[in-house]
Amino acid sequence: MALAIVAAALGWRRSALVVAALSIAVLLFFRIPTRRSGAANGLVLAPANGVITKIDTVEEGSLGEKPSRRVVTFLSVFNIHVQRSPVSGEVVESLYTPGRKVAAFREDAGEVNENHWTVVEDEEGRRFGIRQIAGLLARRVVSYTEVGDDLERGELMGVIKFGSRVDLYVPGDYRLEVTEGQKLVEGETVVASPPTPEAGNPEETDAQETDA
Repeated sequence: MALAIVAAALGWRRSALVVAALSIAVLLFFRIPTRRSGAANGLVLAPANGVITKIDTVEEGSLGEKPSRRVVTFLSVFNIHVQRSPVSGEVVESLYTPGRKVAAFREDAGEVNENHWTVVEDEEGRRFGIRQIAGLLARRVVSYTEVGDDLERGELMGVIKFGSRVDLYVPGDYRLEVTEGQKLVEGETVVASPPTPEAGNPEETDAQETDA
């Protein structure tokens, strides 16, 4: 913006307008809106603002032996680019990995691109993973979290600068409340809900039937 003022003072009107427009675009890109969610405790909120491009089941060792459900969210340059914690809990893992800058929508982007991996453990001992992934235009992944931090659901936990992807990992027995192609609002959209008590533990049910 200072450059725009200087250009205007020198009489370079077109240059001043272009630089001013770019300055405003950057300010809009880094905006941090206020988010409030009335979702019940235990529900998992979206960590990122964007569109779900894929939902699958994967195995991630740092989340436990059982498979996790992964929700992949693509962030365009028009989306909010801050990330928020999907659940309340303690940060038990926070790891930055340098890498490439291939397009975030590529299947292997999560493995080859610069990324930051965060694991949050709730009070019940359940683990949730959030992977911030750089994209073709993203030049930097920033995490505000460190191991030992206590996060509240919806609390700011990082930002990816210019176009990116965020992968959310939830326990495999959670019920997903979203579908591919759906738009998410970080800190507001409910992504998953815990298993109902009535459903019980399948292993315990099988054991009871065997004893009977």
